[in-house]
Amino acid sequence: MRKVYFDHAATTPVHPKVVEAMLPYLQEQFGNPLSLHSFGEDPREAVEEARAQVADLIGARPEEIYFTASGSEANNMAVKGIALMNREKGQHLVVSAIEHQSVLNATQTLEKLGFEVTQVPVDQHGLVDPKDVVAAIRDDTTLVSVMHANNEIGTIEPVAEIARAVKEKRKGIIFHTDAVATVGTLPVDVKEMGVDLLSLAGNQFYGPKGAGALFIRKGTRLMPLIDGGIQERGRRAGTENVPALVGLGVAADLAKESMAERAERLVPLRDRLIERLTSEMDRVYLTGPSTLRQGSGQASLRTGHPNQRLPGHVSVCVEFIEGEAMLLMLNMQGIAASSGSTCTSRALKASHVLMAIGVETALAQGSLVFTLGESSTVKDVDYVAEVLPPIVERLRQMSPLYDEGK
Repeated sequence: MRKVYFDHAATTPVHPKVVEAMLPYLQEQFGNPLSLHSFGEDPREAVEEARAQVADLIGARPEEIYFTASGSEANNMAVKGIALMNREKGQHLVVSAIEHQSVLNATQTLEKLGFEVTQVPVDQHGLVDPKDVVAAIRDDTTLVSVMHANNEIGTIEPVAEIARAVKEKRKGIIFHTDAVATVGTLPVDVKEMGVDLLSLAGNQFYGPKGAGALFIRKGTRLMPLIDGGIQERGRRAGTENVPALVGLGVAADLAKESMAERAERLVPLRDRLIERLTSEMDRVYLTGPSTLRQGSGQASLRTGHPNQRLPGHVSVCVEFIEGEAMLLMLNMQGIAASSGSTCTSRALKASHVLMAIGVETALAQGSLVFTLGESSTVKDVDYVAEVLPPIVERLRQMSPLYDEGK
């Protein structure tokens, strides 16, 4: 049976060169980077080299990179750390309605501590309007957090424009962006974006799981979430995961070298899959930005902003059936995909992202997300496009909603 992995937004396979670089630090170079003896020297140098490699990928300085165990931890460190550090200045935060759960759930925790949070709406494409963000700012606002791209519908946000508008409104506000979906996939420069904090994760660009980072612009103060030792210059205690950080650094180097080539390959594959899925099945709707127009077959639920979709991202809603059932049957045919965000796909409830862009609850239950990677091929795309229609037809024949809908 053919195997097709179209779930790169959940995690990417680790690049062979990354694995090769990590192995010595799992075996002979096992020392603790903080140790004063010789066993700690090479691991310490390796961690700092990785810090420089990650900084180079996003246009930062090495001393502005703080390692974490994941993108979710980086988001929590940013949101909670800034809010708690600046509590005396104000207790109001602004976020977009389609942020990752690690941002939204962090704000919910802060609300229990007395903070107030404003969620800025998005349009039907999932785009945040800078004017809406500025309008949400109050005198007691200390933090604004808007993601660089949404991992569920693929929308790339105008973060530089939003950050500039926020800073023009009030210079003292700290701006954070969750760039987990874009770092290593799209060019990211923290200076050009004008952000104070930026989250990233290595498993999104062929690095290992368990390795992430938070960019903290020099001079930005935040409260640590993990107390203990002096690792990460006192901002994140705990013995460093040296092999994973070495892998993160190598993955950052590889991404910088091949990012443009990867994107160039993925865009036509993405568009081919979108075209086939929406034209060869009825009642299938693309969510997020689209290049499609109304045609003789099916149309996109959303059209416009074609350049603001992630290169390998395809998200659709299939009417009358549930995404989980489709995923199980696709898996039986060797196809790996997801339904909404990986962090909520087991929650069996409608996606907050799809709700935010105006998709009806029943239709949102039929969400499918295909995310392609550097090994994806035309044959993979065509295989998915051939396998899915019979699955949809079979499930619809078992659905009482289908007969009513017809």
